[in-house]
Amino acid sequence: MFSGGNTTSWDVIGLGANSVDYVYVLPAYPQPSGSRAKMRVGAHFVSCGGQVATALACCARLGLRAKYVGVTGTDDNGRRIREELGRRTIDLTDAVIRDLPNQFAVILVEEQSGERIVLWDRDERLQLRDRELPPDVLCATRVLHVDDVDQEAAIRAARLAGKHGVVVTSDIDRTTDLTMELVRSVTVPVFAEHVPRALTGEDDPERALRKLRREHPGLLCVTLGASGAVALDGDRFLRSPAFKVNAVDTTGAGDVFRGGFIYALLGGRSPMESLRFANAAAALSCTRRGAMNGVPNLEEVTALLANGEVHSI
Repeated sequence: MFSGGNTTSWDVIGLGANSVDYVYVLPAYPQPSGSRAKMRVGAHFVSCGGQVATALACCARLGLRAKYVGVTGTDDNGRRIREELGRRTIDLTDAVIRDLPNQFAVILVEEQSGERIVLWDRDERLQLRDRELPPDVLCATRVLHVDDVDQEAAIRAARLAGKHGVVVTSDIDRTTDLTMELVRSVTVPVFAEHVPRALTGEDDPERALRKLRREHPGLLCVTLGASGAVALDGDRFLRSPAFKVNAVDTTGAGDVFRGGFIYALLGGRSPMESLRFANAAAALSCTRRGAMNGVPNLEEVTALLANGEVHSI
């Protein structure tokens, strides 16, 4: 389904969020009182991220031709994200520069587990506008990847690309009045763990996906963090466990999963093989600090697939 017969300019175009992350590594999560009300920061640094931007960074590192369509600011953070994406050979000719502060996040990483809390801010005026969607460009790719940050733009772009035979993947991380419309507009919805439960009322991922099957006939996928990932392929439920690694920062792991998933499907791997490949990419990203800083290369993913140990199901 991903091979395609048309000549395209890009392997993957990403439409959605970017961010500059201010990361603070802490010995434990803060609490409003007691010994954790004040604590010394163990380490701090600035790293580029954002849902779509990090997924594209992963695609580019794995060898795909990648292009970014989204809005950046005119401040230092906007310049930083454009420089970082450009350094990673991601095309920015259709990225929008708006005279506003760029999106940013403060990320608190718990030192022992690598788990993180994300505190973010984005000016509403950074939303991608109708006239800023490049129709010809969106149809000149093998895959369009969208997130749910600018949902209306994502839905319009997905429908446009889909009409021209482009496969559309997604990063669906929240639920709003438009979430089901976005789900129906894409080819392969990839949900964060909590979303299917919120949409269906089912705690069990398999039951939730089988309910969502009534709304979408294609491949449905859910990321489960340390528990790996699951998917519904037709009527067949797939479960792929996570790889065992020494996690130091889980920031961006779900975005890297999506980048790895896109690469694997474009390479002709089966849905089950693609889940496993994406899990390996995501696991490796957790062994380094920072979202884009954690993106692995193909040799690293291949080595973990060959020699890595997975958690028991």
